Amino acid sequence: MGKSVLVTGGAGFIGSHFTEYLIQQYLDYEVRVLDALTYAGRRENLAAVDTHPRFTFIHGDVRDRSSVQQAMQGVHYVVHFAAETHVDRSILSPDAFITTDVYGTFIMLETARQVGVERFVHVSTDEVYGSAEQGAFTEQSPLQPSSPYAASKAGADLLAQAYHRTYGVPVLIVRPSNTFGPRQYPEKLIPFFTLRALHDEPLPLYGDGQQRRDWLYVHDHVRAIDVVLHKGQVGEAYNIAGGNERTNIEVSRLILHTLGKPESLIQFVEDRPGHDRRYALDDSKLRALGWQPQADFEIALRQTVLWYAQHREWWQPILQEQLEYREFVEQWYAQRQ
Repeated sequence: MGKSVLVTGGAGFIGSHFTEYLIQQYLDYEVRVLDALTYAGRRENLAAVDTHPRFTFIHGDVRDRSSVQQAMQGVHYVVHFAAETHVDRSILSPDAFITTDVYGTFIMLETARQVGVERFVHVSTDEVYGSAEQGAFTEQSPLQPSSPYAASKAGADLLAQAYHRTYGVPVLIVRPSNTFGPRQYPEKLIPFFTLRALHDEPLPLYGDGQQRRDWLYVHDHVRAIDVVLHKGQVGEAYNIAGGNERTNIEVSRLILHTLGKPESLIQFVEDRPGHDRRYALDDSKLRALGWQPQADFEIALRQTVLWYAQHREWWQPILQEQLEYREFVEQWYAQRQ
């Protein structure tokens, strides 16, 4: 018997890849996407499934109770991606992060409790743990967020845990490392630097560029969520690691090398406030369920960079938005001086 799955934020980067995966992998699943279509959510991300008979798009906000109630009727599984996710934006304007990531998750959990869904996967982030000076975080590590974004996600995590313990909502939490791949909105490091390099513009690298991140390819990410959704133990959290720890300057150089651009484009700029030095996850709990990453980092990075180079029609409409945002950022930093 087929299942009905609600994917919030399904017009965004990872959500759209997960939606495609569900439609292709489960031939008897009906998939609904609830998305507010904010700047990072785009209908064109769902072009591959938009006319599919088992797909439904609902334009709505997770902060709107009536939209969520409508979307969740008759749903078996919920996978909750919808969130504000960009650290820099959270530093500049944290309001939307609190209302979407915390209050929106509350509305989702409360509705799931009322409707009685079978499973609710809350998609979090490795940033809830803060910076790892050494070793790797396990799911039992304390949550020590550094940015308003990370704090909003940590708050959502705690709400999800509380709804499981208090009301028995069948919650599962995933905490992935830095995800990359095609269709990621170009405010995150890899697509942002790729587009700037394509235009021979400087790559503004924070601090000394030695911040370390573990990189997870989007296809590995969505497979991990699939495993947790179907095999994970309700009430538990699962780390998703890519096993590809690199410094930001290493990633920047790989992007430039792929595009045949000089390393002289790298420009060191003042570090951002509260910038975590290193993220690292222990994902042995997830691997015990049978998952492991498959992508080779350098091959996947090259494929991603070339996707942007070959799909200008996808990102060209975004450039004006990016210009306006960069001007806003520059004004904000000028005020700090």
